[in-house]
Formats: sequence, C-alpha cells, structure tokens
Amino acid sequence: MNVAHLGTPTGPMTRVHGGFANRMYRLDTDRGSFAVKELNLVDRRWTYRVEDVFRFERAAFAAGVPMPEPVSADRGTLVHRWVEGERVPEAPVSAAYAVEIGGILARLHALDVPWPEASAEEPAARDWPELAARAAATGQPWADELAAHVETFLAMAHFVDTCERPGPVVLTHRDIQPWNLLAREGRPVVLDWELSGLLDLSGELGSTALSLAKGPGLDDIEPAIFRSVLDGYVAGGGALPPAGPNWFVYMIGGWLGHTRWNILRCLAGVEAGTGPDLALSHEAARNGVRGLPDLFGRLPQLEALLP
Repeated sequence: MNVAHLGTPTGPMTRVHGGFANRMYRLDTDRGSFAVKELNLVDRRWTYRVEDVFRFERAAFAAGVPMPEPVSADRGTLVHRWVEGERVPEAPVSAAYAVEIGGILARLHALDVPWPEASAEEPAARDWPELAARAAATGQPWADELAAHVETFLAMAHFVDTCERPGPVVLTHRDIQPWNLLAREGRPVVLDWELSGLLDLSGELGSTALSLAKGPGLDDIEPAIFRSVLDGYVAGGGALPPAGPNWFVYMIGGWLGHTRWNILRCLAGVEAGTGPDLALSHEAARNGVRGLPDLFGRLPQLEALLP
C-alpha cells in the first residue's frame, strides 16, 4: 500500500478487525489520523469502480452527508479521514436516528453525479446442491443445515432473477447497514461506500429500513422504526415507490451472493492473504445458511411493513 502522501507516521499502522470484505488499518501521521482500506482484489464478487465511487463520495461529502472525508483512492487502497464514533449494534435504532438515515438517502438520490450505465446482472447461482455436497464431504460445521435448505436456496435464486423491479433506479450507497454506520453524539455517520452504484429505489429503501428496524434475527422487527426511515426519506424530498416484494429482493439477493462467496472461501479451507479472515467467513456462512431461509419465509410479513 502506498501511503507516503499521508505524512510522516507517528506510530505503526494497526489492523482494525471485523471487515466483511476488505481489510482496514488505522494510520496516525503528522497530518492526522486516517482509515486505510486494503481492497480484496483476489476474489471480489464484482468489479470495483474506483474512480466512479470516489467521485460519488466526494460529491456526497461536499453536499454535507455525514461521512468520513474521502482522501484518496487507487486500484487497491482507499483512504479516508479517521472518524471517531460508536459502532451501531445490530438492533433497532432510535426513531430520530432512522429519520436521519432516511433524509441522508433522499439527499444522496438527489445528487447529480455522472455514472456509467449499469451492466446486466448475472443470474443468481444455482449450484447449491453441489455446494451442499462439498460441504458435507469436507465436514463443514454448517453442512447439515445447508443440505436441509437446498430447495429454499434454489427458490431464492429464482425469486431474485424473476421478481419485477419497476424502478426508479437511483445512484446510491447500496449498503447502509448497522455495521457500516457510526453514531457520533447520537447521529449517523455513513461508512464503507465501496458498493455504491445504481439500484432500484425500492431495494435500497427496503434493505436500509429493515436492517435498522431489527436485531440479528427477524423476531424483534419494530415497524415504527421501519416507517421512520421512510418518513425521513419523504421529509427529505424523496418519493416512495409502490409496495411489493421487490422492496426486499435486493437484500435477499445480496445476502445470497455474500453467503455463497463465504461458503466458497470456507470450502477452500485456507487463510487468504486478503479479504475476511477464515473464521469470519465461517461465521458469515453459518449466519446465511440459518438466516436466509427464515428471511425468505417471512416475505409476506415484511410486505406488511410497507406503506
């Protein structure tokens, strides 16, 4: 990583653990403190648009979106000013916090930032029977659960590929989840912009509102918090799309791809030099194998949350 432009270090660069896709470090120099992210370029699930994302981040920062200041970006390294704040637990946030997040989304969607045309999405993978067989053959701790839900995973892949997404399409963050947020004096700070790009508006709103209105599972969803995100969006000048299952297809598709990616890393059985540690991949695989069928089975209840 080339960090010479950040100044003279006042101590060693230290690893900050917990990233689900990349590796993060803190660097203190005579010019301040920086978050230095080493991008996983070995087995990414998508092409990372470095220049486009950095331009979008700069526009969002200039528009007053609460976020770390973007400093520099190259093919393998992202640098932001370090921001102190409290991690947001995976639990329903306060109504005021949810309203602010909705307003942030409205502000983002109103930005006029050039972006390349979206490329066609690849169909959702259908190799779940083969993955389950490999997991059983290699003694993965979650192999039995995966085998029991193979048909459900195939049904989710079909849903992701066939669910109609009426639009509109917006340029947005695409990954506002508790683990990508801080609370500073009780107010949001939005982190981790690497997934930024074009997305069906309903998918962005559904994923964000649900993630902020629930705990680790789906047994403690607070409908009032879900609606608070949407209230904040409307108050910020946004217009809500019609209700439908498409509000949750992006969340299901994203979690489906993330789970499969981590399963493949677990099946390889080696500690990679980039991306999440193997133990974190096992945690993500186990959580996906257990949680995704539950999420998919509760689609009618989730649709009942929509206005």
